[in-house]
Amino acid sequence: MGERSLKDRISTYFNITNGKKSESMKAYTEHIFQIVDKTMSYSISNHPLPLCMIDSEGRFLWFNKKFSEIYQDDDIANAGISRVTGLKAAEFFTEDPVEKPVMVSHGGKTYRVVSSYLDEDKNNSAVLYWIDMTNYEVVKSLYKDEKSCFAYVIVDNYDELISSSPDHRKSIVAAEIEKTIRQWAAKLSASITRARNNQYFVVFEHKYFEKLETGKFSILDDVREIETDADFPVSLSIGIGVGGKTPQQGDEYAAAALDLALGRGGDQAVVKKVSKIEYYGGRLQTVEKRNKGKSRIMAHALRQLIDQSSQVIIMGHKKPDMDSFGAALGICRIAKNRNKPVSVIMNSYNESLTDMVQAAEASGNYKFINSGQALEIADKETLVVVVDTHRPSLVECPELLTNTDKLVVIDHHRKTEEFIDNAALTYMEAYASSTSELITEILQYSGGEKKDIDKFEAEVLLAGITVDTNRFSIRTGVRTFEAASWLRRMGADTANVRQYFQTDMDSLKQRSKIVSSAVMPTPGIAIAKCEGKHTDVQVINSRAADEMLNIKGIKASFVVGENDEGLTVISARSLGEVNVQTIMEKLGGGGNLTKAGAQIEIPVEETMKLILKLVNEIETK
Repeated sequence: MGERSLKDRISTYFNITNGKKSESMKAYTEHIFQIVDKTMSYSISNHPLPLCMIDSEGRFLWFNKKFSEIYQDDDIANAGISRVTGLKAAEFFTEDPVEKPVMVSHGGKTYRVVSSYLDEDKNNSAVLYWIDMTNYEVVKSLYKDEKSCFAYVIVDNYDELISSSPDHRKSIVAAEIEKTIRQWAAKLSASITRARNNQYFVVFEHKYFEKLETGKFSILDDVREIETDADFPVSLSIGIGVGGKTPQQGDEYAAAALDLALGRGGDQAVVKKVSKIEYYGGRLQTVEKRNKGKSRIMAHALRQLIDQSSQVIIMGHKKPDMDSFGAALGICRIAKNRNKPVSVIMNSYNESLTDMVQAAEASGNYKFINSGQALEIADKETLVVVVDTHRPSLVECPELLTNTDKLVVIDHHRKTEEFIDNAALTYMEAYASSTSELITEILQYSGGEKKDIDKFEAEVLLAGITVDTNRFSIRTGVRTFEAASWLRRMGADTANVRQYFQTDMDSLKQRSKIVSSAVMPTPGIAIAKCEGKHTDVQVINSRAADEMLNIKGIKASFVVGENDEGLTVISARSLGEVNVQTIMEKLGGGGNLTKAGAQIEIPVEETMKLILKLVNEIETK
């Protein structure tokens, strides 16, 4: 009994001792948790950063004193985060919550909002930290505002402007032009240097560039008001480089932008940013250059390139029109006169070219090949001549552009961002009515004993000029009529040319139906739709658009239809007041001031609405 009693006593002692330790540990743990809770509560409440907690509905669950100081005028407790801060709770409660910080401005300060979550699924509540980034944003803004922008300014046709003035007015006109440009630069607090009589280099801060954009480059309108003795107004070509990492890069951007402005015919400002190009102005018809010196130089250079080549391959744009085809046959004649083998790439063509192509094939004087055949016969010594386009994506055989070191581009369209940049010779004149006009002038100066062309070639070139001028009613200058006169002397029969424009009764009825369905949603602008799908919808649309310009009061016309491949085809025409090229470029197309087009993958009805929207935007510039 005594022994058993001792064991019991020992057991009881240990149980009592362990129980006291357990209770002591429990009490100690509770004490520690109370201290931690109190410390955390105090730390969060008095955290140096503004904090708030929201649920998935955007309701505030809790916020600290710093947060209430930011939005002290708002009833935070009874309002959601959207009403108080403008943020949406959905930004923080998604399957993939926003990892990047959100910027919020309030009370003259800028905050970066960073989120964290109290549960693993991130769906119940979120804690938002508000970090004051005001000083950083101020420095960032100053850096952006004070960054340098570079600009090249050229007075278009300066020599002709001055030479058109009498002696006592020459210095007055020149001084007025320089005064207007320098006053414009002074408003920008810019540094301006006159490089030549007609060229200026300008450097200004980025903050003034935003004012230029807002004012739509009013300098373009200001110089037009200068009184001159010429039969055309003063105009400027401006190239601006924005966002270059270094002064060298900014200067390169400006030079590239100026090149685009000049290639598009002048009277406009082109802005080149890091990955974007914007256009302003371009409302004037491009002034025709009266001096044919460049045509002579180009004729001589082209003749040399042909002589140094093994053969000549000519290609225009896909689905060639009369201008493209006429220009191609004109280059054929130059190559033949130099005794060089010559081929023309033609994969397919519009129905309007049927009679012309059949006549060319029947003569046996021309070799037509497809893209595959061209790639087979081309080598490094082959001269490739691209006519009536300068965009790689539009040529008959884009692969051919990289298969030879000898490339020539001859075009009359205004230059776009996408252009063939590896050409040995480029002849682009936006003033010209057509590429056929340019080729006709080159033919006159191509030299040699065989500079004449045959009757058929003269008629095809004349047809090319006729179609692009809408029968000599738009974009015609003195040189246009001189080219047509020379073709007439070479045997072109206007009666034969007119036959190429004849159409069948069904096409005439269809065109009349399109014109009669036209609507004028805004004064001077007519939009019509070609019903159904058509293989030759491009021809149908273009003829209907031309016809609509004959209606009194219409300044620009747009016809939209669908081809057999499901693409929406747009033909745009203008009398010159509306720049249809700018509108079509917004849709991925191009052209010139009075004649342009595009092909897009947007339904016809939506395309018509989009055109109207773009017209309104352009007209307000």
